[in-house]
This record gives sequence, C-alpha cells and structure tokens, in this order.
Amino acid sequence: MSTRTIGIIMNGVTGRMGGNQHLRNAIAAIRRDGGVMLKDGTRLMPDPILVGRNEERVAAAARSAGVEKWSTNLDGLLGDPAYPVYFDAVKTDARVGNVHRAIEAGKDIYTEKPTAEKFEDALGLYTAAKAKGVRHGVVADKLWAPGMAKLRMLLQSGFFGKVLMVRIEGCYWVFEGDLQPAQRPSWNYKRAEGGGMILDMMPHYYYMLEAMNGRPLDIVCHADTLVGERWDEKGEAYKADADDSVMSISRLEGGAMAQIMSSWCVRVRTEDIIVMQVDGTHGSAVAGLRHCHAQRRESTPKGQWSLDVAEPVDFYKDWHQIPETAPYKNAFRMQWEMFLRHLVEGGEFPWNLRAGAAGVQYAQAAEESWRERRWIDLPAVAA
Repeated sequence: MSTRTIGIIMNGVTGRMGGNQHLRNAIAAIRRDGGVMLKDGTRLMPDPILVGRNEERVAAAARSAGVEKWSTNLDGLLGDPAYPVYFDAVKTDARVGNVHRAIEAGKDIYTEKPTAEKFEDALGLYTAAKAKGVRHGVVADKLWAPGMAKLRMLLQSGFFGKVLMVRIEGCYWVFEGDLQPAQRPSWNYKRAEGGGMILDMMPHYYYMLEAMNGRPLDIVCHADTLVGERWDEKGEAYKADADDSVMSISRLEGGAMAQIMSSWCVRVRTEDIIVMQVDGTHGSAVAGLRHCHAQRRESTPKGQWSLDVAEPVDFYKDWHQIPETAPYKNAFRMQWEMFLRHLVEGGEFPWNLRAGAAGVQYAQAAEESWRERRWIDLPAVAA
C-alpha cells in the first residue's frame, strides 16, 4: 500500500478550538491511524507545520500533538510549495487578511467559521478563491456530531414527511470569571475584538437549518448583552459589551418555520448544550450532539390542556432512541478527511467559502434585524 503526503500550514492551533479539535482530535489522530484512505487504495498522510506569533506557545502545541515542525514565519510558509494547503483557526478579526494572502499564494483553503465579520468580506474571499482557481472548504462540524447525523439520516429516509418546523436551542452557562474561570476566552464578550453570540453561532445555525429544510429566506431577530461584567484570563474585570443571547425566527426554503434560541446565560436542563427538533407531518425527532430520539405519527399521544387536572400523559414515554450503527468518529476529523479526499479526488465539496459567506450573511442580517427592529430578506449567494 502506497502513501503520499500533503503539507498543511495550520494557523491558530494554539487556541482552545484549533488545538483540541483540529490539531489533536483531527490531524494528529489521522496521522496516528495511518492517514486517509483514498479510492485507489493510497493512504494520504497530512504533513502539518504549525504557525503562530508566540514561539513558546506554538512549540508547546506542536509537542502536545507529536508534530515535529512549527514556525512563526507565516509569509515564508505561504511561499513554500511543500505546503499547498492553508488552514485558519485564528480570531475572526484576523482571518480575512490571512486567507486572502493564502489565496494569492495559490494555497488551497480550509478555514474555521465565521469566515469574516462582514458579508462583503466573506463574499470577497469566495470570489478571490474562485478567480484564483484554488479549492476551499469551511468547517461545518455540527453536521457530523452523532445526534445531528442521525437527524439527517431520518430526513433522508423520508421519516418526517413534510417538514413543518425546525427549532434550535443552543445554550449553556459561561462563568463570569470571578468565582470560577470562564470556559470561553474573554474576547468572545468584547465587541471590538469580534465577539458576540450572533457572529459566533448564527453561521453554524445557518448550515444546520439548511440541512433540514433548505436555506433561510429571511430573519427577524432580537439579541442582548445580559451579563455586563466579566473577568478575563488575568482575573481583571472588564465590561462585556458583545451580545451574549439571541432569539430569531426565519422561513426556510422548503416551507418550514425555523426558531433559534441561543445564549451563554442559560443553565442547562436539556439533553445537551445544543438541541435541534424537527417536526413533520409523519413524525418528529429531537437530537443533541450525541443522541437522537424520534416519535412517529401513530405513536403521538393526545395531549389535552387543562388547569384543573394533572396532565395524565407522560410526553417522554413514546419517543424511541435512534441507535448508533457505526463507531463514533470525531466530527472535526470526519470533515477534515472529506476535505483531504476532495483535494486529491475532486468532486463537489458544498461546505466551501460560498457556504461560509451565506452563513456570515445570515449573521449580519440577524444583527441588522436586531438593531433596526425589522424583518430582513436573504437573497441567495450566487455561485
């Protein structure tokens, strides 16, 4: 069995998401397991080099993942033909410039989302990549979480009949940082540094909704900053001025209604921190990141609203759990493997910079709706 390597510049993997998910759980795991199997039987082995501004941090990230090569010279790496792929997981406000430079250098692009803070900038990345002829992909990890994958399987089987409504609840409590350290970096709560729930999560919710009933056609949204004071990594208090909670309604291309409630200020009393429910004429299903439960039309109990008697129906009883039929593989790793195969074998890769721009458009429209207190229409992003 032959093996070929592919060089990847990995920028931004000293942070929490980039280091844990993309470096250790995806690329390092693929390398440990002997690479990605291609259709012709060849093994494609990622050959990463880590890049960052802080020499100590990038060297430590490389050691933790068993990666030999690292650098602080991004410009030099962009000019090195040994590394044809550029991956970006830096802060959002630095992403556009980095990706544009990589496109201009002729690198194939794989990047975290949101791809930009503004729709015109995200669209500019797609336009530049298309003009340059480079291939490009954008992270859409939630689609391959086991619960969401089961939900998509039910959709493909026709289980739901006509989809009527899609609801997403993405919530958990992020500690302020005084009594307990915050689980997220402080820049997430600073508007000037690209923080905010809308920009962080609405691009993810866009592709989740699109997968269930087609792209959102419009949006009306309200958001707010509910926790106004937080403490940073040094224990110093700061004013949190980025939105930390959002609620929205959209119409989807397939005709369903869509509702989102997302917050970093809600304590969890549901199955998971992200829960998606799809209701259709023939059945409904509820999925967290790991599990999925479904209820068929013929198994739906008859609820009757009354203030005078206790509800006799156990509404949890008649849902059945969708089993796992294959071993779980990390969602970030799964999409990395698909993208690496795409680079060698070709074919369509729908989660690209165009899709990334559509997600930023959705986030920007949510922001405009909130600020201007009105519905915003969403024209399709042209290919």
